Amino acid sequence: MSGTSDLGEMARRVIDTNSYLTLGTSEPDGRPRLSPVYFTHADYRDFYWVSSPTARHSTNIADRPEITFVVFDSTAPIGRGQAVYISAHGSVIAADELPRHCAKAFARMDPEARPFQPHELSGDAELRLYHGHATGHEVHIPGRDPVYGIGVDTRRQVSL
Repeated sequence: MSGTSDLGEMARRVIDTNSYLTLGTSEPDGRPRLSPVYFTHADYRDFYWVSSPTARHSTNIADRPEITFVVFDSTAPIGRGQAVYISAHGSVIAADELPRHCAKAFARMDPEARPFQPHELSGDAELRLYHGHATGHEVHIPGRDPVYGIGVDTRRQVSL
């Protein structure tokens, strides 16, 4: 990597080539709650996933909307890991906003996934569309990175 634009390119590649993120929410007592979720994104700022509104992470978002998540390739060899850490504001998408957000959320998906329709995510439906609007991005820098490494793993803020 030769500069911060390379770090941004790496962050976009990691986000584009992975299907799951680890969602971090806060429990009522302040303990972290981590949940793996299949996700899609729009412009590296808006992250979407479908979940039950009764899931613990969903109720945590309703009560404490500041969330974090990490996208990473778990198959990377030791010392070559790449990850993007994202701070975000989480929310459930309101029924009247579903047509617009479903169009964004399901525009790019894995071939094995299927897009949801607004009526499947509202009313008596068991699932809802959730959204994390990114407020910050950081990339993982392995300690042995030839350009940015300092001997220990670190994070560096990037703009996407």
